[in-house]
Amino acid sequence: MDPNARPAQLDSPVVAQVIKLGSRLNTRLYRATRGKLGGTWRVGAALKKPTPVCLLTTVGRKSGQERTVPLLYLRDGGSIILVASQGGLPKNPDWYYNVRDEPRVRIQTGGDELPYRARIADDAERADLWPRLVELYADFDTYAAWTDRQIPVVICEPA
Repeated sequence: MDPNARPAQLDSPVVAQVIKLGSRLNTRLYRATRGKLGGTWRVGAALKKPTPVCLLTTVGRKSGQERTVPLLYLRDGGSIILVASQGGLPKNPDWYYNVRDEPRVRIQTGGDELPYRARIADDAERADLWPRLVELYADFDTYAAWTDRQIPVVICEPA
């Protein structure tokens, strides 16, 4: 087995359902506690080095309804940097397509929810940010090895 290959069990429909339910629970806990619960990720590479979590709210490109997902993030001055890794799956996450089509988003960090304008990092920006993102959460490099796509980096600037 290729050590860089994505474990097949991660692609199980059961795992996808567990992840979806976990995401919903994390969002509810985060909102209810203003990030005291659900505000850090402590799985995989983050077990010993907890990683901050924000809530990204987008407008669904098909439904027109608001969608909120918990995501790891990196602060870069006033901007928030997000990674559309989706655990190294072959396709980008739905939220990525939502921000690509409608860049006006809201991001909650702790108890603060603010408007941002999202944009996809260009190649130079991505090259600059990627090492910092991997330093934040080393599993991003693992996810990149599991997929043929280039994992997008999204820059959210204050609106």
